[in-house]
Amino acid sequence: MEGSIKVSYTVMCQNDVSKDVNLAEVLGNEKVMKAIKSEFATGLRNLVLSPIIETSISIKTQKEIHSFSTSKDDFADLLEFAEEDARKHKRIKKDCEGVEIVDIETLV
Repeated sequence: MEGSIKVSYTVMCQNDVSKDVNLAEVLGNEKVMKAIKSEFATGLRNLVLSPIIETSISIKTQKEIHSFSTSKDDFADLLEFAEEDARKHKRIKKDCEGVEIVDIETLV
């Protein structure tokens, strides 16, 4: 196959966070409730906070996305190439052990 592909990846570390929290749980927290009331309803009394629709809030570690380009023929080895690229640019630190492929884009 002719052409190339652009591979985007992030480095995975042990202290990365990925958690979903229900909005009702957030609004039920007393500290959050006081902060919202003091910011948006100063001086008002007997207020209740409740979500209108059931939704979740995602709490994740913000990751930097790195990328490199390679030939389409190398598609089967993309994960290995991403790990090599991360090591070559010294992106893998002490508590980080691997990479996660985020996107694969076909280039002309």
